[in-house]
Amino acid sequence: MAIVEMLMPKMGESIIEGTVLNWLKKEGDSIEQDESVLEVATDKVDTEVPSTHAGILKQILAKEGDIVAVGAAIAIIETEGEKKEFSENKASTEVQARKDLTEEAPANTATILAESTPKETLALSDERYYSPLVQSIAKEEGISKLELSGIPGTGKGGRVTKQDMLDYLLKTKDGRKSAEVNAVPSISAPPSSPQSTSGSDEIIEMDRMRKMIAQRMVESKRISAHVTSFVEADMTNIVLWRERNKLDYKEKHGESITYTPFFIEAVSKAILDFPMINISVDGDRIIRKKDINIGIAVALPSGNLIVPVIKNVDQLNIVGISKRVNELANLARNNKLTADDLSGGTYTVSNVGSFGNIMGTPIIPQPQVAILAVGAIVKKPAVVETPTGDVIAIRHKMFLSHSYDHRVVDGSLGGRFVKRVADYLEAFDLNSSL
Repeated sequence: MAIVEMLMPKMGESIIEGTVLNWLKKEGDSIEQDESVLEVATDKVDTEVPSTHAGILKQILAKEGDIVAVGAAIAIIETEGEKKEFSENKASTEVQARKDLTEEAPANTATILAESTPKETLALSDERYYSPLVQSIAKEEGISKLELSGIPGTGKGGRVTKQDMLDYLLKTKDGRKSAEVNAVPSISAPPSSPQSTSGSDEIIEMDRMRKMIAQRMVESKRISAHVTSFVEADMTNIVLWRERNKLDYKEKHGESITYTPFFIEAVSKAILDFPMINISVDGDRIIRKKDINIGIAVALPSGNLIVPVIKNVDQLNIVGISKRVNELANLARNNKLTADDLSGGTYTVSNVGSFGNIMGTPIIPQPQVAILAVGAIVKKPAVVETPTGDVIAIRHKMFLSHSYDHRVVDGSLGGRFVKRVADYLEAFDLNSSL
């Protein structure tokens, strides 16, 4: 018999951890390869994790409720084959260390977790575990090992957390200024001043997804230098084409066609013209993406937002994009999206017009560097050039709001890109066939 580790799988770009929700199998059960063994939650999706091997589930290393880093061992499986030497105690210790590290690690990149795994922790008399982030803050602020050992910890087993360090620094004269400058707002941190409530107020606890959305949004604003450019596009040709063809389209394809596929197609074409929009940032490196994978923000019945991804959009026509948009939207609203449906996005489109808004300033989903918000399409009087002169006509107009990361996208590129998207929308051929 052979002993193998089952590892926490990678469940999407920028996801570095998962929370074990429920084990579908118990220790001693026989399992088949690719059979679902447990349910895991990330900030984007709840999903079942299949077994990597067939055999006996010998030991569960990550209990329900544990937060486990991607790549860490979560179970031991006994399979047919040559036996390998394996230390179960060592595996359990490694999982706990990685889990503690994950609680302190930044949520925007998986590489940070891998690179920051400590070879050794501070050797202190209290024998507490100190994460690399806590050690880094202590070093930067000149906190000695003895002083660090005296800081009360609110984490599991009395472990000192980042918030404990920031609170401690705020209480000291020397560290006050540095802590205020470097502190990252935490959604779980108590408010700076008490919030008064009355008997008529309703207190609503954030659900897990709302907490993660809040954390990601704050983190994105901290990481990226947000700038937004605006362009107004004439959508008249697309509106007229859709009104003329929507009944035939539904009869032929069995589903409705919205405006979203037209937005996505125009963005895909503009990315081919300006490939430096289709990038991500890794430290001091710029990674240019070959694939064009466009995320679409979908509102869930709960009010939360989720962003499924259409892969290789540039290889699809309007019909193909429309079918994929409808499929992903239905899966999202029925909570049936998989981790693969949410991973790999290189650019995102958010249709704020569906809420009746004419424009918005969207926040960039990390590690992407840009996002486009499309507003409501409204009728407006506009000057139209004709062979016989300018005339005022009623046109269907829409604002495009392009938010981009000014660290790597300058105003020229960000502005020209959104203008090119508008150009493609306005140039839509009224005689296009289904």
